Amino acid sequence: MLYQELEKFVLGELEKKLSPKLTYHGVHHTRDVLQVCIAYCERFQLNQEDATLLKTGALMHDTGFLYTYDEHEKKGVEIAERILPRFEFSEKAIKTISGLIMATKVPQQPKTEMENIICDADLDYLGRDDFYPISESLFEELKHFKGLTDRNKWNQIQVSFFESHQFHTEWAKKNRAPVKAKYLEELREMVK
Repeated sequence: MLYQELEKFVLGELEKKLSPKLTYHGVHHTRDVLQVCIAYCERFQLNQEDATLLKTGALMHDTGFLYTYDEHEKKGVEIAERILPRFEFSEKAIKTISGLIMATKVPQQPKTEMENIICDADLDYLGRDDFYPISESLFEELKHFKGLTDRNKWNQIQVSFFESHQFHTEWAKKNRAPVKAKYLEELREMVK
């Protein structure tokens, strides 16, 4: 598996080709999810193969946005199946990575420990100090792609999302869920 070359290639493609209107799902989001996954690899002491698969899943999870806004996970799997063999990923590895990509589809339904990790990494910001600026970037993106302009409606969507979302790893339940719960209370107060 030629991970380093793949990382350089994918990040380069995302930087060059993603719409600048993807204010949330830009290359910065992929880099963030990748960094959070690297921290999980260390935290959970994943072996090198699993760490490479997880990092690849993080790298590839939003590549579908290069082509489509809706069903981007499915498109991301197609991209993975097409390009990963060039970087010496086996069929088995590609199947695992495809599972990681699909696990990030909301509502998240991870089936493996690595899928739990990538799901928590993808939505890590829900329990971090930078929640509000990241939330604002998603609101800006949804204005463009979904025509959502009403801030109160946006806050209602966020409350509903927070209520239905749960973290999957024990680490995120302990370290992200309490902060997320505080934000949920604040969001509830904002909804008129």
